[in-house]
Amino acid sequence: MAPTLTSRERLQCALDHRQPDRVCVDFGATFVTGINVSIVHRLRQRVLGDPNYRVKVNEPYQMLGEIDDELRAALGIDVVGVLPRKSIFGTEQKDWKPFTMPDGTPCLVPGTFNVTPAPDGGWLMYPEGDTSVPPSAYMPAGGYFFDTIIRQEPLDEDKLDPADNLEEFGLLSEADLAHFRDKKRWLEERQECGSILIIPGSAFGDIALVPAPFLKHPKGIRDITEWYVSTKIRREYVWKVFEKQCEYALQNLNTLMDLFGDTAQVALLTGTDFGTQRGPFISGAAYRDLFQPFHRQLNDLIHRRSNWKTFIHSCGSVYQLLPDFIKAGFDVLNPVQCSAAEMDPVRLKREFGKDLVFWGGGVDTQQTMAFGTPEQVYQEVRERIAIFNQDGGFVFDAIHNIQGNTPVENVEAMFKAIRESHQG
Repeated sequence: MAPTLTSRERLQCALDHRQPDRVCVDFGATFVTGINVSIVHRLRQRVLGDPNYRVKVNEPYQMLGEIDDELRAALGIDVVGVLPRKSIFGTEQKDWKPFTMPDGTPCLVPGTFNVTPAPDGGWLMYPEGDTSVPPSAYMPAGGYFFDTIIRQEPLDEDKLDPADNLEEFGLLSEADLAHFRDKKRWLEERQECGSILIIPGSAFGDIALVPAPFLKHPKGIRDITEWYVSTKIRREYVWKVFEKQCEYALQNLNTLMDLFGDTAQVALLTGTDFGTQRGPFISGAAYRDLFQPFHRQLNDLIHRRSNWKTFIHSCGSVYQLLPDFIKAGFDVLNPVQCSAAEMDPVRLKREFGKDLVFWGGGVDTQQTMAFGTPEQVYQEVRERIAIFNQDGGFVFDAIHNIQGNTPVENVEAMFKAIRESHQG
């Protein structure tokens, strides 16, 4: 009988494309592998029976709930993660206060998480919680997460300055460094767990970040459509933004590698989406021209100086771009959206399973998790594990975050399938 591995050893097996003792599992370690706070609350009550416990919202943009140590152990989750000091709204994970979701879920939110009522009954969110400035995000009535509000000023082509789109980038501050030193100690206290570090400022053109919901008065190109158009008609402008951003990111990576060393195993570099449901969002030529050179620099530095593996998040149909991602140096693909065109799991594993670790793809959150039966969830999870976990190279997670409208019975069925997949 094969020896039982620690969670850290299990993740390392997956990263090294070696068969682990059982499938490695991540929920809650990153902003793209989480679970809505309402579901974490209900799941925690089912599993641990503590109705008075309030789950912390550790990622307020998507309202993701923290998977605490006790729940992680109970569910058999292997991976923990380190988020940046500030969220997408500029809030920090401190000074927790009680809050109630629209569906009645009690939770805790950061002290600077401040909302006001929207005219339609929803909520308006503010950068750094400052309600004296225009709101930067909106949650509709009955919603589960926020949408960004575009606050771009009228553009003057003659006065466009790449520096305006660089306001949020820079070298790590003393406060940032203190945060990461604390998080290193936090990881060391959980050294039996697998670990992933989210690198701040290394996602080029991430459309969740371009509108800058964390800035009180964003300047530059901040409208989503205008930004996408600019990658074509203002290519030199975007290149200059990426070039300076990359310069900062390389310096910050050196600092973080010096600080964390082998405490971390994976670096999440980017959440920029390059796929849609039906095909790539960008041509291979455009990716190779505008994004790959900067991705290559970051990946090369990490692989030269550390043992970390590098993680790219891109939703949608990215099959045609996978050779380019591999050439850019990425080791891990997430979320593995098998419901998108050309993203058949058997084909992905056969053609790219030796080059990429598939982190996600374990169950479809668009349909099966939210609208299927527990039996359908169970079956899909067992099938995906059988495909992806063969010979390692797989970390189980759903396809992106589990949303707040998911029946908790389906989440329980998912964890049952994971558990029974290694019991024979």
